[in-house]
Amino acid sequence: MPATRLPFELKAWQGEGHHEEACPVCRSLTEELREEVAASPHLLRYLHSLPLEEWGMPQFHRRLERKMGETGLPNVLYPIGGGIYVHVLGDPQDARNFYIPIEPVMEPAEMGPLLEALEDRLVDVVTRLPHPQTLEERRQVLEEAMRRVVVLNGHRAHSNSNSRGLLGRGNGKLHLSPTQFEALRYLVLRDKVGLGVLEPFILDPYIEDVSCSGLGPIFIEHKVFKALKSAIAFEEEADLDVFLRRLSERIGKPVTHRRPIVDATLPDGSRINIVYGSEVSKRGSNFTIRKFSTKPMSVLDLVEGGSLDYRMLGYLSIVLEEGMNMFVSGETASGKTTLLNAITTFIPPEFKIVTIEDTPELQVPHPNWTREVVRGTTEDGAAVTMFDLLKAALRQRPNAILVGEIRGEEGNIAFQAMQTGHQVMATFHAATVEKLIQRITANPINVPKSYVDNLNVVIITSAVRLKTGKLARRVLSISEIFGYDSVTDSFSFAEVFRWDPVYDRFEFTGYMNSYLLENKIAVRRGIPANKRRQMYLELEKRARLLEELHRKGVKDFHDLYQVLAKARRQGLF
Repeated sequence: MPATRLPFELKAWQGEGHHEEACPVCRSLTEELREEVAASPHLLRYLHSLPLEEWGMPQFHRRLERKMGETGLPNVLYPIGGGIYVHVLGDPQDARNFYIPIEPVMEPAEMGPLLEALEDRLVDVVTRLPHPQTLEERRQVLEEAMRRVVVLNGHRAHSNSNSRGLLGRGNGKLHLSPTQFEALRYLVLRDKVGLGVLEPFILDPYIEDVSCSGLGPIFIEHKVFKALKSAIAFEEEADLDVFLRRLSERIGKPVTHRRPIVDATLPDGSRINIVYGSEVSKRGSNFTIRKFSTKPMSVLDLVEGGSLDYRMLGYLSIVLEEGMNMFVSGETASGKTTLLNAITTFIPPEFKIVTIEDTPELQVPHPNWTREVVRGTTEDGAAVTMFDLLKAALRQRPNAILVGEIRGEEGNIAFQAMQTGHQVMATFHAATVEKLIQRITANPINVPKSYVDNLNVVIITSAVRLKTGKLARRVLSISEIFGYDSVTDSFSFAEVFRWDPVYDRFEFTGYMNSYLLENKIAVRRGIPANKRRQMYLELEKRARLLEELHRKGVKDFHDLYQVLAKARRQGLF
């Protein structure tokens, strides 16, 4: 099993023997923290075990804000649900700070014998209960089995008279205190239903990526505190191999030495990649989890984080409303999918949308949404590729098709869809517009050069390092593609917006000179040639409206969609 490596020596916990009135730790708790420890005794034990004279009392926050990440050496405590807390602690000796999950468990020396005794008693009881078909049913069966074999302070932990006599292999029922029972219940459900030691990382809404590069700590990419190292670490190759075998079996894609690489989706929708064994990975087995966010970031969240500004949103809202085709392009982990998710808010609410992905990550607020996912070869049938799904989507009469990522021959079909009047949006791996065009016109995508101008807008995103040294995501540019000149074998495109790295701001380089706004969208709207620059007034009006909504606190992904849909009906957006 993985070990917990804390960056300090825990002090001995006095338990019931200490007096709150005379305890300096208890007296230094804030009102909010007092409420938390009253409901979570394990948190109080952790705080008493900290060397506070060296680190100080952690600052407790129920919700995190981005500005908290600007602290050089944070000492922050926050809840993530299920009785679990996270302590982010600065490390002056390393670029990565510490990420310490605080779970409702007791000391390992005390937990081991109790957990073994409980599992021993659960074996026979579980086999006599209905066989679970889903994770939720599995949770219910385990909880019922635990209630049947445990006695709390002299009283049964259940009230079902039909369960009398259902004992496990141990010597009678297991007598526990309520604290012991809750700790064991947490561990059993975490390991048998959840993802074991990974459960806190999956529950934490502020985590973007989780990675284990072999032996050593599990690393975290955090939305607020960026690169962190977890207190959870694998110290033995055998432990890591066993953990990954069990995890892969639970998600239905077991790894073996014959099949050492697995891509799969976790129950919460997160994407995991597992590389198993030292034959293909010299540092031993490893895994990477890309977290799935149940609530996508909105465009106003992205503005708040500095990724783009209101005028860029005004521009994107116009071009998407008018059915323009768009690629969001950039390097790995540059925020492509996050941005594509966010701007779907600007697609008209009456549109029918089809999304096509390898792993389901796109989230669309529209009610008329068909979600297609590729399938590998199985015992029950042949593989269904992105190419197959894209061809099928053309027969479903969608207004817009969103492709998770274009990598191969499906790109050719995407451009054919553009040719036939379907709006297409996708993510793509290319750091510049030039490289994007090179890739889509070469093998294996092979889009004819004369088709390229069907792609109207290209957004280039990147992870950049600001002058402050902070790592951030920025939209480097938004460009319009005009066309292809067969005589010179060249493409015409121009930047409409550009990020200025010196001042960390965005320049509207296409102001009064946008090809799409003036020569395509204005024409579609029937605006006379001498009045086409009214489009810039429309852009500014939308930018001001979005800024006003942000100021009023309307920035939730679904709330913003509803507000903009209502504004469209009233002719305000």
